[in-house]
Amino acid sequence: MSYKVFVDGQEGTTGLRINEYLAKRSDVIMLKIDSDKRKDVAERKRLINESDVTFLCLPDDAAKEAVALVDNPETCIIDASTAHRINPAWTFGLPELCPDQRDYIIGSKRIANPGCHASAFILALRPLVASGLLPAATQMAANSITGYSGGGKKMIEHYESPERINAPRPYALSLLHKHLPEMKAYTGLTVEPIFQPIVGPFLKGLAVSIYLPPQQLSRVTTPAEVQQILADYYTGEQFIRVMPLDLEANTDGGFYDVEACNDTNRVDISVFGTPERMLLIARLDNLGKGASGAAVQAMNVHLGVEESLGLG
Repeated sequence: MSYKVFVDGQEGTTGLRINEYLAKRSDVIMLKIDSDKRKDVAERKRLINESDVTFLCLPDDAAKEAVALVDNPETCIIDASTAHRINPAWTFGLPELCPDQRDYIIGSKRIANPGCHASAFILALRPLVASGLLPAATQMAANSITGYSGGGKKMIEHYESPERINAPRPYALSLLHKHLPEMKAYTGLTVEPIFQPIVGPFLKGLAVSIYLPPQQLSRVTTPAEVQQILADYYTGEQFIRVMPLDLEANTDGGFYDVEACNDTNRVDISVFGTPERMLLIARLDNLGKGASGAAVQAMNVHLGVEESLGLG
């Protein structure tokens, strides 16, 4: 069986990468829009409604406008913007979130793709909240370093220009990052975290570091127990790798490799520290599991095909 797929916003970084994933597949027919018709509403509407799956790789307002064009009840929309991530009428496109999440994705025609920082944060903390070890009312503190591709074409051009920037740059210093609502909603936390991201002078790769002071937890514990909770939660998950509790094996002479998941759809979660102070780090490819790979994975789940199809 073949499926018709349209990418609305095919020229952006996420759209281009989705096209790369799907170009290798024999079960997908890509519906293409002529470059001079990319802003032609009638043509976009025709292609959206002709598709089995449409990916929206658009700014938030444009994504909402695109959804309003849908009149085919069989068309599945997978929105890569922030617009619908905490909308209760939409399904969060993170299959590993909980045991029932794949069923929700299979049954939904409106799927919101997770944000890159949020995916790493949620996957690291959801098991601890679900186990009761981390009380839901805890305000967590975290930072994230990400490759500059997360800023889209303009940022890529800026970093790759002759006057390129060669130092990390903290941003979102208002502490009002757009991923906060989903970070709260899908971890099970009732308080938004204190979260501060950093753009690094490398193309892609992302690592979220989460501080886990023992006094925040519901009981006395150890890094080994935290690691075991994570490992048990993700048993059988092909794209989640909970790392053994081994500082030397998980670092290069004590230095953590932010780019180690690049060109994969994998998330690595590591626990560091001692019973007195602990740190969780979750890393992924911000263009892969943090964006385009996650969108294709959600499509695969929805269509009922092999979940890893096209992502290897």
